[in-house]
Amino acid sequence: MRKLIPAILARDSEIEVVGTAMDGAFALKKIEELRPDVVTLDLEMPRMDGMETLRLIMRRAPLPVILFSTHSKEGAYSTLKALALGAVDFIAKPTDAAAGHLETIADTLIDKIKVAKRATGRRLPPATVPIDPPTQKKGVRSPLPPSRVIAIGISTGGPNALQFVLSQIPADFPCSVLVVQHMPEGFTEMFAKRLDECCALDVSEAKSGDLLVSGRVLICPGNRHMMVRRMPRGDMVVLSDSAPVNGHRPSVDVLFHSVAQEFSVAAVGVLMTGMGEDGAEGLGVIKAAGGFTIAQSEETCVVSGMPRAAILKGHAIRVVALEQIGNFLVTQYGGGDRANASEKSDKPDKSDRSEKIDKNEKNERTPISSHRS
Repeated sequence: MRKLIPAILARDSEIEVVGTAMDGAFALKKIEELRPDVVTLDLEMPRMDGMETLRLIMRRAPLPVILFSTHSKEGAYSTLKALALGAVDFIAKPTDAAAGHLETIADTLIDKIKVAKRATGRRLPPATVPIDPPTQKKGVRSPLPPSRVIAIGISTGGPNALQFVLSQIPADFPCSVLVVQHMPEGFTEMFAKRLDECCALDVSEAKSGDLLVSGRVLICPGNRHMMVRRMPRGDMVVLSDSAPVNGHRPSVDVLFHSVAQEFSVAAVGVLMTGMGEDGAEGLGVIKAAGGFTIAQSEETCVVSGMPRAAILKGHAIRVVALEQIGNFLVTQYGGGDRANASEKSDKPDKSDRSEKIDKNEKNERTPISSHRS
């Protein structure tokens, strides 16, 4: 791997590999000596493994770190722990990586290194995901229909940012939350479990047929698209294996388009930290359908590409700092079918102040739990 990775990166003239190391102890010495812009880190190393190395990097002189992870339950668990410690992103090794086959990840690795370099100096979300979270049992809840459907799109920097937001939302939140996090197949199930342990809301990896109910968060599985459908037995999730959109499966745009089509004025779109433009067009579709749209402020993103694209296109009604997104959602939508007067605004607003509730709209809005005739 120490020979193959530099060979891949040599293809790009903007990247210079200044050193390699066989384990964490050597890596720490070379980092101090060579002062690199970005570190790629294998979690599986002799003597000092990647987890301890990462802890020391973040303690001594934080740098953007991209992890190499394995496609396994243990690999996913370790990767999520490492992201909580401050790693910017990760890339899953191909199953045949030991045989020298890294071509399938070459372009992705180059792109992620460049993004990590641009993320230098960005304020990372607080690493509040417990390293070994305690097991918590949640009480059985009545499957009430949601007053709103909140769709969240997120990518690079997402695991910590999403946990930070969801941890601020109480168990009796009357909305259903759907999340597309750009993450490979095999990682989203563990991601959902760790979020469930840290949040008052019920969090799980989505399955086709899962009902949209109040207080439930559904995470789209890796390598699937997630859509919603209003059916006779209830509003539900439908998963798809259709072609990637914007180079992604799952794609935020697929979810946003579906939520806009099915729920119109009862839809809320939230676009958070991530590279690229996935979700920007879909946020515009939600806005055009009468729904409410939120973009995370650029200065609080690890990578601002996704929300910035939506903001520049004029698709974000409100721009909200990471620290305020959870509180904003609770303030606006924590009272059941109440609607906020600010939803009628067509212009982005960078302030986070709460708006007064439009009492008249309560009587005019059709509850989303009713079905089409």
